[in-house]
Amino acid sequence: MIESALTIPRLMVAATASGAGKTTATVALVAAMRARGLRVAAFKCGPDYLDPTYHERAAAARSHNLDGWMMGRDAVLATFARASRGFDIAIIEGMMGLFDSAAPTSDEGSSAEIAKWLRAPVMLVVDASAMARSVAAIALGYAQFDPGLNLAGLICNRVGSRGHLELLRQASTRIPVAGGFPAAPDLAFPERHLGLHAANAESLPESSIRDWAGLAAEWLDLDAILAIARSAPALVGVETPAAQNAPDEVRCRLGVALDDAFHFYYEDNLARLRALGAELANFAPSHDARLPDVDGLYFGGGYPEALAQRLSENRPMLDAVRAFARSGRPVYAECGGLMYLSEALRTLDGVTWPMAGILPGVAVMSEHLQALGYVEVETRAESILGPAGIRFRGHQFRYSTLEDAEPGGTVERIYSVRPRWGGNAFAEGYRTGNVVGSYVHAHWASNPRCAEEFVAACARNRTRKS
Repeated sequence: MIESALTIPRLMVAATASGAGKTTATVALVAAMRARGLRVAAFKCGPDYLDPTYHERAAAARSHNLDGWMMGRDAVLATFARASRGFDIAIIEGMMGLFDSAAPTSDEGSSAEIAKWLRAPVMLVVDASAMARSVAAIALGYAQFDPGLNLAGLICNRVGSRGHLELLRQASTRIPVAGGFPAAPDLAFPERHLGLHAANAESLPESSIRDWAGLAAEWLDLDAILAIARSAPALVGVETPAAQNAPDEVRCRLGVALDDAFHFYYEDNLARLRALGAELANFAPSHDARLPDVDGLYFGGGYPEALAQRLSENRPMLDAVRAFARSGRPVYAECGGLMYLSEALRTLDGVTWPMAGILPGVAVMSEHLQALGYVEVETRAESILGPAGIRFRGHQFRYSTLEDAEPGGTVERIYSVRPRWGGNAFAEGYRTGNVVGSYVHAHWASNPRCAEEFVAACARNRTRKS
């Protein structure tokens, strides 16, 4: 471990509730700070995969998730220290409401918890569209609810006019209003059933980023916000794992599925793999005809249902993945990846598209959410993630179920999955040979051994090939 004092200016953009405008405010702030010539490190509280893609477009740098429940305090601080090194300012987007968390009676897993761990001043986004003096009561209540939190300012979203914004400034005398945003429906980010679309040149064009930066420069007191960020005290004794440093040699090559169907990956997970000696080689299951020359495969989540026909009709890739799995080389898949490895994917229109057929069952899409929330996993058998008894944390957020997977068949369920908010543990985590697929999105900060064992399994395969 390497200990150091971290002095980077930083702030958290939180909100009173989901839908108040955290993501747009964060993108606008990041873009406005970049327009001032600052290098911005962006972060997202919680397990969300999509908001970070918006940060990345605005910051021109990878955004990192910080999740108190899945990662724990030390890993959050270490990830923040590593990912903010070399930047001029760090902007952290909260999740849900500021105090909403994995527990109704504590701040465990909340944006507030992470703000306190990082000693980050908080800018609170308030939907002020139908509000006047009440903004002062909201600000005072949030400030007094947890005295250990530094609520440094307000951003009033969806204001009706400059006069309205001035009225809000006059009303909130204890917590300053650092500006706001007028309603801008023409600049709103498109949404889908899992929240925002992943940001790309179509959903978030450069012109939109420039427009939000312009609104921030026009409607926010950026000098005051920057002063707030610079007021953050030093973080002393932050430990950055030495394992995150670049390895001396490549131990294995790992193929990572990356296209419009598969792009849900925690950057921290990928960084751990690289630090352990895995060279990552991206490939696109939706249109590549061949796999790269690799020793293992990693399929993340995403939207395979949106590209079901293209994935199904790309038979050369399906054949290559089947042959790779049958050769005994390691394959790890999460959520959308599990759907791709299943026998077929049935979309909402009732069409069933054949998939890789490596794992049993048909992934059936639903219009309604099928699972949501944090889970803790304990493995019940040895696998590419290590021996039986390995525990790690993750989450589920899915609109599909895997149907007709025979419990008594040849494919084992090696996970015992316990929901964070109660309920009985259930068997999941499908394994055949060196293939493991699950609906659980794992965060390996909860147990770094999972990443170590996966890389070791790929490295053993590399040794056998050579």
